[in-house]
Amino acid sequence: MAAIINQEIPEFSTEAFVNGEFKTITSEDVKGSWAVFMFYPHDFTFVCPTELEDMANHYQELKDLGVEVYSVSTDTHFVHKAWHDSSEAIGKVTFPMLGDGTGKITRGFNIMIEEDNAALRGTFIVDPDGLIKVAEIHDLGIGRSAKDVVRKVKAAQYVRDNDGEVCPAAWEQGQATLKPSLDLVGKI
Repeated sequence: MAAIINQEIPEFSTEAFVNGEFKTITSEDVKGSWAVFMFYPHDFTFVCPTELEDMANHYQELKDLGVEVYSVSTDTHFVHKAWHDSSEAIGKVTFPMLGDGTGKITRGFNIMIEEDNAALRGTFIVDPDGLIKVAEIHDLGIGRSAKDVVRKVKAAQYVRDNDGEVCPAAWEQGQATLKPSLDLVGKI
């Protein structure tokens, strides 16, 4: 798998289910603000609704940070609507649910399981320039934490806004950061 950090997101145009409507969303629509792409294998499964519900519970916090969330599976926008209408957990989702029936977006992020036409659990944090700043990929049986995605977004935004500073392990907003220099070598 090739490294994709600081690579531009792939070009795409797809239909999404958003707040009770179908809407076309493109890679150009993503640029200009922060974004989280949350790939999952399929609708109407087991771990997936727990993850999307968890993200829905943190969505307003991400919106307050200027972040849009895009959930993506290889199902179509029609299937997303049916799932949204039939699942209490998915009924909480108000962020765009991108249909990727052709798998173009999933392949563009290099997380397609070809033999199953499904995505791995991939989370990507994208900056306003459309560059991938965080990439995390899980096996299908391992669910993610939206709370940790929020933490990573805050760290990525801090680093972008504070040239020359970096965030240490488990950094939380308000904690001390580091300014790499020769003075720190061997002292941490």
